[in-house]
Amino acid sequence: MTTTVAYADAPGLAGTDLGWTDWIEVTQERVDLFADATDDHQWIHVDPERAKDGPFGAAVAHGFLSLSLTVKFWSELFDLTDVTTRVNYGLDKVRFVSPVKVGAKIRGGAVIAEVTEIAGGYQFAVDQTIEIDGATKPAVVARGLYRFYA
Repeated sequence: MTTTVAYADAPGLAGTDLGWTDWIEVTQERVDLFADATDDHQWIHVDPERAKDGPFGAAVAHGFLSLSLTVKFWSELFDLTDVTTRVNYGLDKVRFVSPVKVGAKIRGGAVIAEVTEIAGGYQFAVDQTIEIDGATKPAVVARGLYRFYA
């Protein structure tokens, strides 16, 4: 569910837990498309038969594919109205805690950790977690930085 907030209310959002997105399945097709886009065709990602005998027992998503989905999940969880521009400003810390096997379901959660005023807008530091359905450890933990300009 998307939390929608007016730009004027941005300063008070630090500490807001935005909850979780719906689950999505990580398909081999998605992994293959990411491999094509990044020219990373390592067999642990794109060769399911060989990957069965690999370190994870199955083909796994690229760590950066999992990380890239934080943008999708963030956009599903939060919307700031009355802005002219939204910018993915970067990341402060990223850890790939657990591999995401092809066929697994993942979802994203986010907590707005900090809101800082910048020239012309606000920067949000957002603690994001991607969890794997049924797993004890998350796939990815990251602090994303997003800027909103009025």
